[in-house]
Amino acid sequence: MGMGAAFSVQAHEFWFMPEDFTLDAGAQVRAQLRNGSHMVGVDLPYLPENLPRYEVVLGDTVTPITARIGDVPAVNVAVAGSGLAILVAETIDLAVTYKEFAVFKGFTEHKAMPQIAEQHIARGLPDKEFTESYRRYVKSLVAIGDGAGEDRLLGMRIEIVALANPYTDDISQGMPLQVFMDGKPRVGAQLLMLATDAAGVVTEVPYVTDADGKAVVAAVSGSTYLADSVDIFALPNNDVTKGPVWHSDWASMTYMVP
Repeated sequence: MGMGAAFSVQAHEFWFMPEDFTLDAGAQVRAQLRNGSHMVGVDLPYLPENLPRYEVVLGDTVTPITARIGDVPAVNVAVAGSGLAILVAETIDLAVTYKEFAVFKGFTEHKAMPQIAEQHIARGLPDKEFTESYRRYVKSLVAIGDGAGEDRLLGMRIEIVALANPYTDDISQGMPLQVFMDGKPRVGAQLLMLATDAAGVVTEVPYVTDADGKAVVAAVSGSTYLADSVDIFALPNNDVTKGPVWHSDWASMTYMVP
């Protein structure tokens, strides 16, 4: 299944899923690009035309992730040195056409932006056969060797930043995360946390960012986390025959708590 086809189910998250979040120095970093929901999904092949930004950041070193077209896993790269490696991906704009308004309404409600469906009606848009464009901004934190280091803002339009290192810091009181949009804290927005615990049980808990765009989320040893934050906004087009009428930007981040 190609990336565009897999992306067509709009309510789905999109994330990096490393085969191992903690690696010895010199080991290959292997990770899937996964599209799905409730932390279950389809592993997508590497398609370079859909990934204008695709890199690993370790300290001050930014290395493009190289792969062959169609590779699964989509990440299989050697990273020199030790520390906190940040896998980074940005997609091109893709699009989905809604056949039912209820699906769009459900999506906006799940992402805690129910006003979007109301705006759709107010704009006089049809209740089916309308298109939304969307773009994904993806990060994952992987410990290599000593795992030392910190996450930071990497210049994506919407981005989740870990304010602690889950592999080296004491996060017994929770994991602090911050959401940014256009380089500024995203205030009062949903930060959806999905977790798979050591027994394989998946939970989904919504948080709301504070006045600094921050939220302290659960941090249970042995659990893998997927953080998700989505922005939806109107495009300056009210004619569904001329292209998308909505756009969404999705941020995700994965990490584990040893």
